[in-house]
Amino acid sequence: MKIAQVTPLYEAVPPRFYGGTERVVAHLTDALVELGHQVTLFASADAVTKAELAAVRDQAIRLDPAQFKSDLASHMAMLHEVRRRADEFDIIHFHTDMIHFAFFEDMPERTLTTLHGRLDIKDLDAVYRRWPQFPLVSISDSQRRPIPWANWAGTVLHGVQTDLYRYGPGEGGYLAFLGRISPEKGPDRAIAIAKSLGMKLKIAAKVDAADQAYFDEVVEPLLHHPLIEFIGEIGDARKPEFLGGAQALLFPVNWPEPFGLVMIEAMACGTPVVAYNCGSVPEVIEDGVTGFIVEGHDAAVRAARRAVGLDRRAIRARFESRFSATAMARRYLDIYEEAVVPTESNLPLLQTA
Repeated sequence: MKIAQVTPLYEAVPPRFYGGTERVVAHLTDALVELGHQVTLFASADAVTKAELAAVRDQAIRLDPAQFKSDLASHMAMLHEVRRRADEFDIIHFHTDMIHFAFFEDMPERTLTTLHGRLDIKDLDAVYRRWPQFPLVSISDSQRRPIPWANWAGTVLHGVQTDLYRYGPGEGGYLAFLGRISPEKGPDRAIAIAKSLGMKLKIAAKVDAADQAYFDEVVEPLLHHPLIEFIGEIGDARKPEFLGGAQALLFPVNWPEPFGLVMIEAMACGTPVVAYNCGSVPEVIEDGVTGFIVEGHDAAVRAARRAVGLDRRAIRARFESRFSATAMARRYLDIYEEAVVPTESNLPLLQTA
């Protein structure tokens, strides 16, 4: 099957540090190639991929030192190139929200759009009502709740490459927080949980410019405590040691989390997750098996104490069966097969992949 993958241009593919969407696209693309499909990845030139790379920008926007740059212009130029080459593909898989709709109004049946963000935002409802012909994929069933009437083709939970993460015994004696510093991610709540337990908390997280005030005013004053260590942003190479040494990952979110990639990254290292019951959490965490789903601070404290008793090798095994990149790719292939009319170019691979 001839497949185009179209990624946002904000981060490298895969990201060098933080970046959920681009990381998922990287792992999905490579898994599809490994399953025997012809895949073209539209991304910036710094992408590392097993697919054919169609470089549409010299580097990822966040890594570009230029003082003035336009993310809108970059994405429009990419979509023009995808459109120019559209006849080369059986299906074009977009990960760029809705920006491509107007460009591909005459061929929506040859596209699939995975929505990676929250959908309870003003103006989004009107967009999906204006272009109902585009088939959509959610990354959790809970993500759909603001627009349940949309043209959903399926739900595909994220997956990541199994060989990037290794099992860890959790012998570091600390709790972990990984991801992004923002109110909805709850680093202040993670700090409070660790203090109540008297346990060390290591925070490996990115601080976006939009969240700098929150970091300065709320989080930074909490870091001056002997139990709290702020590491900063880390990339994939450091995650196995960071997560594998932790007794548990704290995920005290306070928003409709569409997926939460850090949960499965922790599980890949055998590390249980203590997560607040928001958004996708009940679809990702198996309560009492791969972690605990909790309501509020006191329950989180109790769950973090109990997490050390969970079977870490069983957690890794559940990750491999549910959240590998290959499992994700096969779920997408099922949707591709339903969406694409068989042709001479894709029929043999559809039968064997």
